[in-house]
Amino acid sequence: MENLTFEIGPIRPPSEASSLLLRVTRNCPWNRCLFCHIYKGKRFERRSVEEVKKDIEAARRIADEIKSLSWRLGYGGDVAREVLQYVFSSPSYDEHFRSVALWLYFGGKSVFFQDANSLVMKTSDLVEILRFLKEKFPQVERVTSYARSRTAAKGKSLEELKELREAGLTRLHIGLESGWDFLLEYMKKGVTAKEHVEGGRKVVEAGIELSEYVILGLGGKRWWKEHATETAKVLNEINPHFIRIRTLMVLPQMPLYRKIEEGDFVLQSEEEMIVEERLLIEGLDGITSTFLSDHILNLLGELEGKFPEEKAKLLAIIDRFLSLPKEEKLNYCLGRRAGIYETMEDMKDPYLHNKVKALMEEIRQRDPDGVEKAIFRLKENFL
Repeated sequence: MENLTFEIGPIRPPSEASSLLLRVTRNCPWNRCLFCHIYKGKRFERRSVEEVKKDIEAARRIADEIKSLSWRLGYGGDVAREVLQYVFSSPSYDEHFRSVALWLYFGGKSVFFQDANSLVMKTSDLVEILRFLKEKFPQVERVTSYARSRTAAKGKSLEELKELREAGLTRLHIGLESGWDFLLEYMKKGVTAKEHVEGGRKVVEAGIELSEYVILGLGGKRWWKEHATETAKVLNEINPHFIRIRTLMVLPQMPLYRKIEEGDFVLQSEEEMIVEERLLIEGLDGITSTFLSDHILNLLGELEGKFPEEKAKLLAIIDRFLSLPKEEKLNYCLGRRAGIYETMEDMKDPYLHNKVKALMEEIRQRDPDGVEKAIFRLKENFL
């Protein structure tokens, strides 16, 4: 079999799990944020149009081979579950075949451009890549990418963004993180609240869907109120299509870890971050965004709803958690982090509840204060 490969970057949003991943740039052009470790020590590069086109052609030929396999297996070109299982179980097929097979299995209609900020590419180059992608895969309906607010605000005109939309770019994922200037500077985000608003509104005006990401806990114990209230104000001004929540988790390889060791930054507890999230949601007003909690690190994964009509529902979910007795809060936190609970509803299952309770007792026998430590260690595994 011909050796067909294409370059795949390190990360993508959870919402792009069924997308084909195409690497347009390598690493991050900013790469200074204290809370991120993904690209540290790696040089940013723009890939050439020809390189990316070769990758698209390789993905096309892989897709053709998988469809031929489907015919040979008797499935008429359809990438059915049995075809997918064959690709994943056979040593003849590598990660590139597996990723394309999985993509086709889920419909083959969405593509995600990697890495951290594909919008820094020349507009003409991105347009050429988008058109070539549509030529090779006419069935593609959605093309998305990470981007930075500053790039959207200062690096692209409204006309350029509209040109990208017309060429097929349908959604941008932007790391807002916070809307408070002090915290943005402290975390070395390299953008201001004003630029967040300018970039976000420009993307929306261009007709491109916008996902803005907020990091719970980014203000720590000292600055959580300002972080929540100022972030809500910025989101109200942008009115993005999606507000996606992420929960701060600090690993030793992140620059923020040193701030914690020095005592300059103090992490919040699970409950404190939920109180912060409540303040954020309370401050969201006059928007039509969809609020999503689509990451395993988020404690309350069921916090999803459309503004303004489901705002009260979101606040009620939080209040339900905050009203739990202390021991039950701890039970839920451990159960959620251990993968036993998906939502608070699962606590009503006596078998699951007792399973978590037994786990808590087992941990406490070894260390009376060990449950909180165990929760933190479990969270580390999610990054």
